[in-house]
Amino acid sequence: MTRIFYDRDADLSLIRGRKVAIVGYGSQGHAHALNLRDSGVAVKVGLRPTSKSLARARAAGLEVGPVAEVAAWADVVMVLAPDTSQPALYAEAIAPNLAAGKTLMFAHGFNIRYGTIAPRGDVDVSMVAPKGPGHRVRETYQAGDGVPALLAVHRDASGGAHALALSYAAAIGAARAGVLETTFTEETETDLFGEQAVLCGGVSALVKAGFETLVEAGYQPEVAYFECLHELKLIVDLMYRGGLGYMRYSISDTAEYGDYTAGPHVVDGHARATMKKLLADIQNGSFAQRWIQENAAGRPWFTAERARQRAHGIETVGAALRQMMPFLDPVTVDPEDGP
Repeated sequence: MTRIFYDRDADLSLIRGRKVAIVGYGSQGHAHALNLRDSGVAVKVGLRPTSKSLARARAAGLEVGPVAEVAAWADVVMVLAPDTSQPALYAEAIAPNLAAGKTLMFAHGFNIRYGTIAPRGDVDVSMVAPKGPGHRVRETYQAGDGVPALLAVHRDASGGAHALALSYAAAIGAARAGVLETTFTEETETDLFGEQAVLCGGVSALVKAGFETLVEAGYQPEVAYFECLHELKLIVDLMYRGGLGYMRYSISDTAEYGDYTAGPHVVDGHARATMKKLLADIQNGSFAQRWIQENAAGRPWFTAERARQRAHGIETVGAALRQMMPFLDPVTVDPEDGP
């Protein structure tokens, strides 16, 4: 059975008695660092001297230093840099400063699962992975709530790795919502599959296909945008609160009938077979190998595809419409700036 832990199960004094290095200050990094600090933990942020996040971290009142210096200072090193930059960062700056008895932590199991980081045997290796973006980890903490998280222990050299990881999870607010025990393998494989098949790849492709189908049939792009993208949030919010049943309870009978009749045709046997292939590629390491090779080559395909996707009609139509709806708090981003 799934084991779920809460604040009552955690001993905050464990992490408060450690010095914690947060390596990286992006979406998750800023949330972990600030929440830990506000929970009474000694925190320093490790960044490269050229990092665009240096000014932001210092403006938040955090101590910042080079990764090697901060790793040497810390008892616990939480690595929150991008997956593809972690191996080099670990080899150059973290491993030489990871003495016996220290704890190495991650918020995603990618590099441990695929062996691109192989920590020494006398350090604890654990994971606390919030199931939400960093800004929500921070916002919910400040509101007195939390985002659920997954917890895993890859190596328990000290005998106290699980207790310390749970203490860390409580300090960032996750134990207020629930901390589910898992493994590095399960977290990595399910996370990658969810991103590809449903949350990012599947949803993005479905939204674009719906938009294109309506526009090609002669309907106004603006109407197609509202129908295939804008209203998606309303449906997802209903699912978020009460599952598929609450969503179906809240929509019209006509919409519910269309859900039952059309859904299995859109996501049919072919789509399910594709999902199984995606999962197999994740499990056997094929996806990880392709992504690692793409980064080693300088990301030529990824960069070109990112630009092509940003030029899609639904993006240009949507940007104009969102500017007419200030209540959405619309944003524009440069993907090269990171989160």
